[in-house]
Amino acid sequence: MAGQQRSEAGCLPGTNCCVTVPQDKLYAVENFGSFSRIVGSGLNVVGLDCLGCFVTFRSISKRVEQNDVFVETKTKDNVFVLVKVSVQQQVIPEQAESAIYKLANVSAQIDSYVSDVVRSQLPRMNLDDAFENKDAISMSIQETLTKSMHEYGFQIIKALVTELKPSQEVMNSMNEINKQKRLRDAAQMAAEADKVRVVKKAEADCEAARLQGEGIAKQREAIVDGLKRSVTSGSSETLSSDRISELLLITQYFETLKEIGANSKATSVFIPHSPGDGVRDISSQMRNGIMQGGSPGQMRM
Repeated sequence: MAGQQRSEAGCLPGTNCCVTVPQDKLYAVENFGSFSRIVGSGLNVVGLDCLGCFVTFRSISKRVEQNDVFVETKTKDNVFVLVKVSVQQQVIPEQAESAIYKLANVSAQIDSYVSDVVRSQLPRMNLDDAFENKDAISMSIQETLTKSMHEYGFQIIKALVTELKPSQEVMNSMNEINKQKRLRDAAQMAAEADKVRVVKKAEADCEAARLQGEGIAKQREAIVDGLKRSVTSGSSETLSSDRISELLLITQYFETLKEIGANSKATSVFIPHSPGDGVRDISSQMRNGIMQGGSPGQMRM
């Protein structure tokens, strides 16, 4: 037990005239039960004695000792927790008399002070705040104990909140909350990744469509230039825009027929026309055919 006192005997049989004090202890010398002085380590001559009737000794340890205090209290959010506080204290050699004679039970006194501080601070904190502010609680306990125990001859080396333990059900709930939070974060990150993929794909499709449109436009421009050169080559004839549009439309029409004919599984709407008609009339036939077109069927030749 911390601060425990023991009755000691002198180093000579049948008398307490001399006493040998260990290095880690202090002895209080009593003459006829009255305190006389404190003697330190080594051999000490304390006076005449017969059979320990005149001189008696009490010892106390100079070592740093630890008290483990357990306090049960509740937090601001009504969660009961078991708090373990480890208090390290040591006798002040200059006040050894107070340490030996003033307190009957050092551990019980320290327990009372620690319980008072813990039960006055934790009820003002939520459980999460209590875990985050363990150092602040430790400092408050140490300050209180340092002031209170100094007059009893003890110095407080350290007061540490080493454990905050709620009930098992509360710990399971906290673990489940953390688990669900991580699952939610993972789902959000997966959704963000899907969003990025969709957006990038849309951007790529947009860029591909733009480039394809530019390609088609350049292709048509080249076709128009080729038609102009092939039709007007060697003559002074010029083509009107309507004539160029008709030639371009007819060229694309026959290219379409070629592509459809190359695919045996194609399902298309065909425009009725007669190959015996003049080329100039094909454009008008196509316009009329679009108006007459019905459901997909076989090509009429």
